[in-house]
Amino acid sequence: VQLQACGGGLVQAGGSLRLSCAASGSTLRHYTMGWYRQAPGKEREPVAAINWSGARSFYADSLRERFTISRDNASNRAYLQMNSLKPEDTAVYYCAADPRALGAETRAAMFKYGMDYWGQGTQVTVSS
Repeated sequence: VQLQACGGGLVQAGGSLRLSCAASGSTLRHYTMGWYRQAPGKEREPVAAINWSGARSFYADSLRERFTISRDNASNRAYLQMNSLKPEDTAVYYCAADPRALGAETRAAMFKYGMDYWGQGTQVTVSS
């Protein structure tokens, strides 16, 4: 599966952005989808993951109140809605896919080690 993330940009603190991830080469419903981010000088960190149907999702504890992950299998896309953005949200955001089903154990592994397939990333910059 090939992934293409878009929707990043420059936004003022308190604003919102919606990232989109388009998949090709395979049917998206076969994959758990996730978003990760990497800020300058920092390690990559998980943002959120969603199971194949969209019925189950997990978030990084610090982001669950402001970020929402979703997916549309019919259009082979996943999304990340980001609200009340803060300067510390500035990072390159990556979408990712994994063929493993999303459960408690796989969620822990995916959050710690990442997923099998990655997109190229989209830059999000939040100004203060």
